[in-house]
Order: sequence, then structure tokens, then C-alpha cells
Amino acid sequence: MLCNPGPRALPRSGGPVCSGDRKRTTEIMRGHCKRLTNEPASLWQDHYLAVEFRQEMEKRSRFCAEWQGKFLHGKDLLEFANWHEFFGLHRITGEDWCFREWLPQAVSVALIGEFSAWQWDQRYELQPAAEGCWCGYFPPDAFRHGQQYQLKVHWPGGEGWRLPSCATRTVRARNAVGGLVFNAQVWEPEAYHWQHDYSGTDAPLLIYEAHIGMAQAEERVGTFREFKDKILPRIAETGYTCLQLMAIAQHPYYASFGYQVANFYAPCDLFGTPEELKELIDAAHGLGLRVVMDLVHSHAVRNELEGLANLCGDRTQFFHPGPRGEHPAWGSCCFQYGKPEVARFLLSNCRYWLEEYRLDGFRFDGVTSMLYLDHGLGRVFSSYQDYFGPNCDWEAWNYLAMANELVRQCRKHACTIAEEVSGMPGLGAQAQEGGCGFTYRLAMGIADYWFILLDRPEQDWPIRKLWFELNNRRQDERTVSYVECHDQAMVGGQTFLFRCLGERVYNAMHRGCDDPAVLRGLALHKMARLATLACAGHGYMTFMGNEFGHPEWIDFPREGNNWSYQHARRRWDLADDQGLAYHCLWRFEQQMLKLCRRQPDFFSCRPQLLKCHDQDQVLVFERASLLFAFNFHPRNSYPDYACPCPPGSFRLSLDSDAEQFAGLARLEPEQTCFTRTVPVAGALETQIRLYLPSQTALVLRKID
Repeated sequence: MLCNPGPRALPRSGGPVCSGDRKRTTEIMRGHCKRLTNEPASLWQDHYLAVEFRQEMEKRSRFCAEWQGKFLHGKDLLEFANWHEFFGLHRITGEDWCFREWLPQAVSVALIGEFSAWQWDQRYELQPAAEGCWCGYFPPDAFRHGQQYQLKVHWPGGEGWRLPSCATRTVRARNAVGGLVFNAQVWEPEAYHWQHDYSGTDAPLLIYEAHIGMAQAEERVGTFREFKDKILPRIAETGYTCLQLMAIAQHPYYASFGYQVANFYAPCDLFGTPEELKELIDAAHGLGLRVVMDLVHSHAVRNELEGLANLCGDRTQFFHPGPRGEHPAWGSCCFQYGKPEVARFLLSNCRYWLEEYRLDGFRFDGVTSMLYLDHGLGRVFSSYQDYFGPNCDWEAWNYLAMANELVRQCRKHACTIAEEVSGMPGLGAQAQEGGCGFTYRLAMGIADYWFILLDRPEQDWPIRKLWFELNNRRQDERTVSYVECHDQAMVGGQTFLFRCLGERVYNAMHRGCDDPAVLRGLALHKMARLATLACAGHGYMTFMGNEFGHPEWIDFPREGNNWSYQHARRRWDLADDQGLAYHCLWRFEQQMLKLCRRQPDFFSCRPQLLKCHDQDQVLVFERASLLFAFNFHPRNSYPDYACPCPPGSFRLSLDSDAEQFAGLARLEPEQTCFTRTVPVAGALETQIRLYLPSQTALVLRKID
């Protein structure tokens, strides 16, 4: 969820520049330079941050250490994160049942469900215990697998039907008058037997962002099993290495895209059962894919009957009191991260998903909203002063730091990805440096910049500025780049291909179409993706369907569109039709990712600029023994373009203009180009001469 469409991260002093240092460029051309490492630098190498704000960051670190001590009381972090093991419905020794819930304001509580004919039954009453807990013990035959139930809670001045805070299975049902309700469900199936575990930690991070419900071509909600059978093979065949699953936790309103979570421990029942989700993850691991989940801990749905908003008559049980507890833009409830029970609930939620479903990490949604008391709304982050001071929520920072540490303790190979738009320094740094500990940060500004460029003629694109934007990241953290994720295509927005082609996506996408506007749009779509991958810090991402240029926006069924599923699906038939250019775009994505995967050190080194020319609209750079050459000019082709280059022989490995990619086939496939040494400005320079057709990108591999 995009919480603030503000500016990108501030560049670290000494970060990438577009023009390049002449001495270093000469060294590159002569082949004498060492490859620039892409390993994150120390946070304190940012001199300005170290001098001006070190005291503030050290103060924050002391705050975190103090609060973690209060939370843990000497316990291990994994031992503290056991909410799901203590609360909820569990079998205990001797096969009896135990149910516990944290209801500090309650005066009487009972489990009511199919086992009690939906009537209050003294046999299912809970008894008060210590620290606001309520507990009940029941014989082995008290519950059966699949039975639905709720909590009936009485508190001073009120009562209500509620769901357990850590129910691991909740389902939609109809009540006696036909209304839609959510019930918890007794869930005790046969244990799932895992067949695979993720073992591809050395693979480059190539993320496929997907939504289970809208992954089918039909106008309906898709399922876990359909995704496993039909979509997973597509993802693996294309070349992605990581599946990012959206909207997994139970949410009452399908059109919320899964961002209004009610039941944090339960998979969404619209998609299938918990075991079917495990089957999907297991199958993904079998294909060599790591699986990460969108984790929404930035807020919770305000629904009382389905969620946590008023579990026992106190809206501040999990959330801040007053206006601070209400998100002004999302209409949801904001967690009180400084409350030990809330931190335990959320940390346990991380542990539960990792252990029960063998996930390989999380994408934390809405991190900017968590880090600032004003949620970063309507603010421009223009200086380091914006990242420190009374507007920062240190309690949220402390929770995120604990969550990152817990994830790594729980599954050592697991990763965490921050969706954070303000550019908060230290987000990806380790705790010992005062950092928050995220493995990656999404480079959200790159997508914004591509869409900005489409508003101006290509001959006016500032290529030096483009190079800067593609490489503008802090050197103390790892980043993931993308041209478009789900945010860009939400209703009111457009996919990148639609911005390039407009209405032509409907009637001019047959192969062989010679409409110049279509050829332009297809070329830019390919070039943008390749440039973004080639300059990506440490990973690349796309949203489901964009790998073949999905033409239309996303709009979930709602009253405003007459509950239509027309735009809540994916048109796989377009990618499968070999007579359409959509199929060519998919083929290009496949070959682009293959090129990256064949270079095991691709993300281990940084791209190095060789030539950047605004007037010619040419960009040339080197990375991991691959030479990338882009000509963005809409009309000018350059038949013998001289580019500085490390010495050697280079073979054409990828040509965006190839016929198989819906191009004009102006280059001979797999040709070999050789460098030569020429005098330039009184010195010898190694150059390569290339034919650069208009609006074409080339990748050449060094072969000696």
C-alpha cells in the first residue's frame, strides 16, 4: 500500500552521480579498475548523518534497548513471541482442550457455536485468570473439526459477539436471517506433510508480486489450488526466484486488496483452507521459489464483529486512544506498539506465519505510516531534520527492529522488505549501528520517475537524470527496484503499457503491426524494464501480469462498479497467444531474467557508467561482465556509435529490437563486437563501436 507518494530517499554523500568521475571512467575504459562492490556500507560512512545526528540515533537505540528489556524481562525473543501458543483453542496433554483469551475489561465470557446449538451453555464458559486473561478447559469431545463458533463477551455497560484474537481459521457464513457473518472454526485436520523446503538462497532476488484471488482469467475469485496448478508454473518458467503473496491474512472486504486485516493469524477463506495454502508454498519451494508474504502490521480494520477494534469494550486494548488510534487516510485503527501485549501479539504473528507456513520472509506494508505520528501524509521529506524529532514514533521503530531480529532468529535465510517512501536513514542498517534491520527497501521512486517521463516526448528525456534516478539509493542498505507494482495500476491509475499505448492496447497488438505509436510503446516498455533491472540495487520486482504488459487497471468488485470482476483478473490468454505482441513482451521478460540469473554476481557489483549523452539519448554502462547500451531516441539510429568500454570481445546476448520481441529486427543476432584502442584527448582510450537503432536496448556479454 502506497502511504505517501512523496520524494525518494536522499542520496548519501558520495553516492552515485550521473556524469561520473573522468579519472575513474578512464580506468574503466582501460580495464584497470576493480569491480565496485555492492555490499552495503556502514551507516556511519554517511558523514553528515554521523556528525549531525549520531547523538539522536544513539538516544533512539538506548530507548529501544530499554523498552526491549521491559518487554522481554530476561526472556528470549522467540520465547516472548508465543501469543499464538498460549492464547486461542489448543489440544493439551491428555487430549483435553484449552481456550484462552486476553479480555481485561470482560465480566463474563463463553464460547458459543455449533457445539452448543449457538446458545449460551455453562459448560463452555470461561473463567477469569491473571492479567486480564480468561481461560476454559474442556473434555476431548467438546469440539469437532470444522465446527464454527464465536466468543460472547460481556463488559461493563455492554456485550458483543467477537472472534478470538489469534483464531487460525475464520470463515464467512450466513446467520439465521441471511446476513453475512464471520465465525472462527475449530481446525484440527491431519498434519500436513511438507515435501520441500526453500534452498535457493544464492539465487538473485527476482520478485513476482501476486494476488491469489485475481490471478485467474475468469471473472471470479481464484483459489490457492488454482494458483498452485496454473500460475506457479508460469512464474517459474518466466524466471522469477521469489513469490510475494498479497492479501493472505483474513480481511472482510475483498476490495481492500487485503490491507484491512481482521484476523491476523487466519488465511483468507475466500482462497481456500490453510492446508491448501501450505500446498501452494510447498510447491513453490519445489520449483526453487522463495515465498514472502505481505504483512500488514501498520494498522487493522476497524470492524468490531470481525476484528480487534473493540474486543471487550475497550477500543484502546490494542490501539492508541483518541485521534492517534485512528488513521486519517485509511479509516483504520493504529496499533499501540509500546504496549507489551501488542508487541507480543504482532511478534507472535510473525513467528506463526514463518513456522506454521514455512514462509521465507515478509514485505512490511505501510512502514512510513508507522514511523511518523502524522503517518507521513502530505509531507515532503527534504532534509535529514525530517527524519528526527518529535514527529517520529520510536515505539514503532522499536517494534520493527524487534520484528526484523525475530524473523532472522526464526528462519535464518528469511528476508524482510520495507515499503517505505520517506527515505528514513538506517532502515536497512543493523541494530548495532542504530538501524532497524530490514534486509531490503523498495526503491519506490523509480516507478514514479518512469511514469513522469511518459508525460514528455522521448527526445526531451534527461538521460543523465534518468541514470541518477535509477541508481539513487543509500549505500548502507539493499534495495529492490521496479517499473510498476500493484500501486500504479489501481483504479484511477494505469498500467505502464497502457500509458505507453493508450487505447491501442485493445486493437493494435497483433504481431507485425507497423503502427509507429505501437512500436514506440512496445519499445519503451521493454527498455524501461531492462534499464530498471540492469541498475537495480539488489533485486527486481514486477506485479502479476505486467511481465507481458497487462493492458488494464485493477478494480475490485464494489458498489461503484456494480460488483464487477472484469478488472479483478489477469488476461493470461493475451500472453499465451503467439500472434499477439503480449506474448513477445513475456518472452522478453523471460530472456531478460535469464540473462540476470546466468550472472551469479549480478547484484554483487554496481553498474558503472561508461557514456551518458542527453542530446543523443544514449546510455551505456557495464555490470557483471555485461555491457548495456540504450538508445532512447524516437527517430535517430546510430550505425557506428563509439562508446568507451573495457577491452575485450563482446557477444550480443539480448536485443530488444529482435523480431521475437515484436521489434524491427535491425541487428544481426549473436554478433560479436571487438574493442579497439584509439587516441582521445591526448590519451589512449578503449572503445567499442555499436549499431544502436532508435528506441532499442542491447546487452552484450564479455566473452574474453
